[in-house]
Amino acid sequence: MPALNDEKTLRELRPRVLLQPLHNSIPSELLPRFDPVYVEHYNKYNAGRLHTHEVPIEEFRKNPAKYAIVYGRAQGPDIFRITEQTCPVEGGEITIRIFEPAPKLDEHGKAKKRAAYVNFHGGGWVFGDLSVDHDFCKTLVDGLDGQLVAFDVDYRLAPEHKYPIPVDDCWAAFNWIRSQKAEEFNVDPDRMAVGGCSAGGHLSAVVAHLCRNAGIPLRLQVLNVPVCDLHSGYTPDGDFDRENCPYESYREMEFTAALPVARMAYFHRHFLGVPRPARSEEDWKISPMFAPDFSGLAPALVFTAEMDPLRDEGEGYAAKLKAAGCRVEMMRMAGAPHTIAMLNGIMESGRIYIEKVIEAMKRELTE
Repeated sequence: MPALNDEKTLRELRPRVLLQPLHNSIPSELLPRFDPVYVEHYNKYNAGRLHTHEVPIEEFRKNPAKYAIVYGRAQGPDIFRITEQTCPVEGGEITIRIFEPAPKLDEHGKAKKRAAYVNFHGGGWVFGDLSVDHDFCKTLVDGLDGQLVAFDVDYRLAPEHKYPIPVDDCWAAFNWIRSQKAEEFNVDPDRMAVGGCSAGGHLSAVVAHLCRNAGIPLRLQVLNVPVCDLHSGYTPDGDFDRENCPYESYREMEFTAALPVARMAYFHRHFLGVPRPARSEEDWKISPMFAPDFSGLAPALVFTAEMDPLRDEGEGYAAKLKAAGCRVEMMRMAGAPHTIAMLNGIMESGRIYIEKVIEAMKRELTE
């Protein structure tokens, strides 16, 4: 029997270490393309942990804070007043959070009219609430220097409330704000904007079309990393159709951080059901990319993120807007993940995003 102090024997007795990447690690081939600041934070807080779509939805609903991973968001400044009201919708009611600046008076001592921004949060129509864009709305109101009231819409979520309920809630909220609340909050109903990130970008795009169809003036649509096409890249059962997907960014970023394609497929299934209803194939409100008419739509500010599977469809949607004569400003954020709007406290591209939104609102909404 060999001696236990024999070096060769000791090497053989040492346990072998198998080096495996942590669950939900950034793929090595994508790593150099991400902003290194994001990589540092992602590796610290996300790698090795479950994405929220990997948690049973019933379990997540019991305690969302247990599974949500939040970092990188800059705190919004204090503003004059934040209140909440309930908005009636078909089959119930939803909450609208209102962010107000201090009134500004004209030379006669009368409060000046303000513009309105209606915000629809992201989260794949499944996750998210009024906390998501709370600081963002405060920052916008502060940045518009007394000339903007922001309304954040807590629409009902899938899978408990599948399509078309989130869309219908947002359209009902927009009209309620415009027709029922403009006078109360001293808002000019002809100076309104909509906006949101991801699923919120989808909802904003749909509302912009509905405004145009109804002859309602809309000054601006802010579409950040929007979902524009829920048909082309998925089977009717909501699986990723890798071979037939027309967007190369889906294949390129299939296993990316923040929004891997499996997460988008999860959202598709929860939002539309499995299989998605046959009648949905012709419904442009699911995929605004296929709306029949792009003419006469509100000016658009469109952001995409380089490291996001939604990149190509967002840029394709911006191209369709531009081809129809819509004024479009489109920005691709280099090295950025899908969640760029929530990282303005740590990433320069996140700060640029908010600066560009404020700049566009000053241009389109102020008198």
